[in-house]
Order: sequence, then C-alpha cells, then structure tokens
Amino acid sequence: MKKLLPVMFLLGTALAAEDAKSFVGEIADSSCALNVHSLTRSHKEMLQGTSMGKTAKDCSHICVEHYGAHYVLQDKNDVFNLDDQKKAAQFAGTKVKIGGTLLPNNTIHIISIENRR
Repeated sequence: MKKLLPVMFLLGTALAAEDAKSFVGEIADSSCALNVHSLTRSHKEMLQGTSMGKTAKDCSHICVEHYGAHYVLQDKNDVFNLDDQKKAAQFAGTKVKIGGTLLPNNTIHIISIENRR
C-alpha cells in the first residue's frame, strides 16, 4: 500500500490537471462581491467613506482582516470562493487569470494565478 500512495497521488494530480480551466476576474472580498444591495457589486460604495482605504486592494484587505470576509474571484456574472486565501491576498483588488479546477461547492482550487492587464 505504501508503494501505491505515490502512484495514486500522481494519478490524481494528472486527472486534476485535465479538468483545469481558466477563470478571469477580479480578486475581491466576499463582503463587496456578494453585496446584493449594491447595483455594481463592487468596492465603489465602500470607498466613498474614509475608513475602507483608497483602493479596491485596501478595501479587500480591510474587509478580510477586520470584518470576517474572505477573498473571492468576481467575474461579470459570478462570484467564486478560492481555496488558497494566501495566494489570493497577494492579488487583492486586481484583475487576474486563475488556472484551476472548479470544485462542487463553487470553490476554485487554484493551480496558478497571474495578473491580467
């Protein structure tokens, strides 16, 4: 069985790579991205005050660090949870392209992430 574990891991990794897709959007915080009362579902309203920072990046970090939000990928129509919050935090407030797999709970397993200009 011990000899089978590495083989099973490699097979699982290969299968996951086959299911990998690209997702494009902005790394936002769940508070702003899921705000159903906002027509724009963005940081716009929050940034009008002075306590949430001056940029989308500031707003996302503040919401995650102080208000219990988590980082998400927001595209034009959907909001996806992200399994690696540390990777996502590095790209907060920016447009990105994520290579990953979509898990059943609407969470993207991040394989790669890069800035999208």
